[in-house]
Amino acid sequence: MQDASLTLTLFHDGQFYVGIFERREGMQLSVCRVVFGAEPKDGEIMDFLNRDFRRLSFSPKVKEERKPLPSNPKRLQREIARQVSSIGTGTKSQQALQLQREQNKLIRQEKTKEQKEAEKRAAFALRQEKKKDKRRGH
Repeated sequence: MQDASLTLTLFHDGQFYVGIFERREGMQLSVCRVVFGAEPKDGEIMDFLNRDFRRLSFSPKVKEERKPLPSNPKRLQREIARQVSSIGTGTKSQQALQLQREQNKLIRQEKTKEQKEAEKRAAFALRQEKKKDKRRGH
């Protein structure tokens, strides 16, 4: 017998409250994204499920590899926090923008490093020149 489950993850994406429905049937996973707008209450979510669940369009089923859950609840909580912070939620375009920002950051860091090195070389050359002038005499 296959086990089936439905999980709702509700989060605020900066502008609206978004719900991610994950439907698992055996080793198959399908997902649906719903924008709620204002923060929904528990009753509103239940009304939505009762009224509109059949109209949700889930993604095609994807084979899922499940890792066994750790029995330690604190470890489970740490792993969940690590996954949420590392992956984050966002659209492909948001992820592409984040990648672009990271690349621009690396380029900016390289430029500032080169500028600092050039300043150090110039300061060293100036010190050497002063030493030579001092040794030459008046």
